Amino acid sequence: MSTDLTASPPAATELHRYAEALLAHLAANGTAPPAAPGFRDIPGYWLPPAIEALVAILAGDDPLEPLSKAAGRDQQQTAVFLCLALAVSGQGSRIHASWLGTAFGELSLERPVSHGQRSLWLAAARGAYGPAGKIFVLRKLDALAVQEYADPQQWVQALVPGEPSVVVPPSLADFPEMAEIPELAIPSVAAARLARLRGRCVEITSARQAEHDSSAPLDNSSGSPATAWAENEPLAVLRSLIGLGGPAGPMASLISYLLDDLRPGADPHLAAIALHVAAPILRGVAEELEADSHLAPPATLTVPLLGHRIHLRPEGPDEASLATAEHAILTEGVVPRPRPWAAMVLIVVGVACLIGAVLASRLLAGAGVAMIGLAGWQLWQRRKLAEADARYVAAQVSELKELAEGAVWALHAYAREADARAKQAADDAAELTRLIRRGPRAA
Repeated sequence: MSTDLTASPPAATELHRYAEALLAHLAANGTAPPAAPGFRDIPGYWLPPAIEALVAILAGDDPLEPLSKAAGRDQQQTAVFLCLALAVSGQGSRIHASWLGTAFGELSLERPVSHGQRSLWLAAARGAYGPAGKIFVLRKLDALAVQEYADPQQWVQALVPGEPSVVVPPSLADFPEMAEIPELAIPSVAAARLARLRGRCVEITSARQAEHDSSAPLDNSSGSPATAWAENEPLAVLRSLIGLGGPAGPMASLISYLLDDLRPGADPHLAAIALHVAAPILRGVAEELEADSHLAPPATLTVPLLGHRIHLRPEGPDEASLATAEHAILTEGVVPRPRPWAAMVLIVVGVACLIGAVLASRLLAGAGVAMIGLAGWQLWQRRKLAEADARYVAAQVSELKELAEGAVWALHAYAREADARAKQAADDAAELTRLIRRGPRAA
């Protein structure tokens, strides 16, 4: 059957004019325009009988005849139109159970999610079709076993983006470079990441519950029309269906949508469904993070201090590694200097001048004294430099020993923190598991 609207331009114009007015009324107050439909049928085109069926449903009349005609022309487009139109009007509970399945079609990990599917997904998440609509979308997503094809780190990054690569626990506040050592970093980072995951899950579930307890509950029993919605995708799809929308935007993959829904700032209704899908992934991640946070701190550890590697033991820094470091400090801190040949030459020449002054001229006496004085000044400068080197070496050795002792005490403090950190991680993992087990059906 032909669906060429150019075959009857007046009929198409009347149809589009009424369809546009119908969408505006539905979004504003959930009702059809007061004027009865005045357009003519267009043979082979599903939209005219679909609009008649929608108006009949809104009026409480029997829509069977126009509905059968529209479905015979294009069953899926008719179902999408009716499901979205009733959703944006706040009357999604009036849809027939079979319409949602026909409209939604099949999701696939290999194909992008269509704009119609995403709009129905959004409407169901907001409770436009009641609890049954959310359960329908959940079952569609569950059937794909997304967790078997997903990288767990992607989901963690979506939930808690911008995680620090290093976490400095209180015990290592004075030695932040020690927090980068893998044996100490893994438990701290794991516990911090687990706490952030728990916090994000609490945020999603509490936001969902707050919406549930508000004046616009998730089941949409108040019949809120689409003007109260933050998203415009359902209306955009409806306008496209009636031929009034512009070109459709790019479509995204299923996993891309789910990851976007998990990110901070996403719609809480969509986030709740995405969290349910990610639940098996997050449970596995939580178990791994909890296990990492329970790793016992090492009894001995080699740490970099002042550029030297010092081996730390529970009773104190290792003497051998300290001796090696002290030798290195001495070697690097004392500048090797040649013998003071210039001063020695000046002294010899100065003495010779003094002797010459006795035998010959007194002028040589002044020159000899000046040379001996210059040699003495050079030797004094040399001595000062040697003393400065010795003070530097002593200060470095003293600081190194002090740091080594402090690092040992920091390790003891870190070990004392380990029990509390492990207990907190166990609590976080248990609470996270409880939250994601409840799922969006809890609301």
